[in-house]
Amino acid sequence: MTRKPATTRKAATPWGDVTVVEEVKVAQRAGDKRFASVVQLLENARGEQFVRIAYTTDGVARRGPVTLRPKDLERLRAALESRPSLASVLGSSGRA
Repeated sequence: MTRKPATTRKAATPWGDVTVVEEVKVAQRAGDKRFASVVQLLENARGEQFVRIAYTTDGVARRGPVTLRPKDLERLRAALESRPSLASVLGSSGRA
């Protein structure tokens, strides 16, 4: 599991440019394939918030379905404990 770096990151969405406020990334593996699922709290210049859920390969967010195993969800919940804004938007305390 990794968390957003200290530097501010920007992202593009269909609703315009946003800033990544908080991020939780869960590393996963299926056979020889390595990837990660990412949940991000985004915010635009007007303060509107968005949640993006994606999977990444080679550090690049990809479109498509995101599949999490129960043990991945446990790791996601644990990671949300240190990301209170993202946990709140998702309606979770982050605790299992």
